Amino acid sequence: MNPSMTRRDALRTSAAGFGSLALAALCRQAQAADGYVSPLAARQPHFPAKVKRVIFMFMEGGPSHVDTFDYKPELYKADGKALPYEQPKAGTVGKEPKLMKPPFKFAQHGESGLWISEVLPHLARHADDLCLINGMFHDTGLHEAGCVMMHTGEFRFTRPSIGSWITYGLGSESENLPAYVSVNPRDRNESSGCYSNAFLPAVHHATIMRGVSKLGVQKSPPIRNVNNPILSTSEQRRQLDFVQRLNVRYQQQKQSDSQIDAVIESFERAYRMQSAVPGLLEVGSETKETLELYGLKSDGSGNAFAVQCLLARRMAEAGVRFIEISQGGWDHHAGIATGIPNACRGIDQPIAGLITDLKQRGLWNDTLLVWGGEFGRTPVLEQKPNNNHGRDHNGAGFTYWLAGGGVKGGLRYGATDELGYFAAENKVKVHDLHATVLHLLGLDHQKLTYRYGGRDYTLTDVDGEVVRDILA
Repeated sequence: MNPSMTRRDALRTSAAGFGSLALAALCRQAQAADGYVSPLAARQPHFPAKVKRVIFMFMEGGPSHVDTFDYKPELYKADGKALPYEQPKAGTVGKEPKLMKPPFKFAQHGESGLWISEVLPHLARHADDLCLINGMFHDTGLHEAGCVMMHTGEFRFTRPSIGSWITYGLGSESENLPAYVSVNPRDRNESSGCYSNAFLPAVHHATIMRGVSKLGVQKSPPIRNVNNPILSTSEQRRQLDFVQRLNVRYQQQKQSDSQIDAVIESFERAYRMQSAVPGLLEVGSETKETLELYGLKSDGSGNAFAVQCLLARRMAEAGVRFIEISQGGWDHHAGIATGIPNACRGIDQPIAGLITDLKQRGLWNDTLLVWGGEFGRTPVLEQKPNNNHGRDHNGAGFTYWLAGGGVKGGLRYGATDELGYFAAENKVKVHDLHATVLHLLGLDHQKLTYRYGGRDYTLTDVDGEVVRDILA
């Protein structure tokens, strides 16, 4: 029985002949007879998986790889010199671009000796957990196109996001929470299709959670259209039961419809989420030690991304399959000497705390962390007044990193050229990255298909390959 219903509510709905429990049984019988499977029912992977879930940490704006995770000694030596080769046509830094060294020092860390910038001291302590992919590349330098590319593998046409493909392939581990959640995304990323199900069933669209900024405090309801301001809980239950009755009759007539299934699933899940989400968001109920691990205090102070990281761990525990958290402030066309440290302070301790927390709770080995933005930045300066220089967009070479179950920690895979402009060694396409993520979840990227418009679609189209050298 639903714990939010009173005994009187239960008796009243049962008296109508369609109590929740009886209706659920009737639905299951009708659905079983029709071969129906819930669109979010947990499914078996194609082969044994290394991980159960993904936490994607998206850095909005395009973090500079040469100032964070891609150490380039030659760039320090070439500071102020002209770029020795032709700049990509998409560049906007001027006719005579000059190289600019990072205004920060790099050092080797851990037994692996990974080079990491001084602006990330907390993450540097986890160097042996990180798998740096320094040879990422794609062919756009535009924010919106880059964001869509990293989420869907295609920016020219509308395609489902990687989170949608994963929930389509594996379903959900939770009956009360969404399978795919994106926390605090930018409006333009949502409207451009970064979290869209596209032609996949609607139930695989991301659930957007906004206003998560302080411990247990939101500017407005974090998930839109979940709470019903008009109907009581018991009235909502009766309404859903009525709709379910109609659905059962429809299915008994052998007219299964995936769109109706998705709508009913979303209604039912929204009803259950009304009681599940508030508890999930009470991150302030964590112990003082846990809060401090993320750089938070019990009075609610601390940065919003730290709250997102802690919420991501809570969602991982609760069975959410694909969790995306995001942090803006990486579009450093100017002021990179102060902008990079500020952006890194916002993520450094929270991500390090998340890694430690996942390990302490036994979630590390079956969770995959993915970190990166829509592209990197150029090694040449974007000239600004008063020497307040920055770097321009660069999709030709940038860094992502993975950590957690199934990947080799302390590894640097691939490389940009000696100045950090172009991916040059063991280059990794976006489709390769996506194929690798699916593989770690036990999904064959070539077999995970959906028929639409007369052809079979996959997340990786026709050219993705699993990056097997990084697999543990």
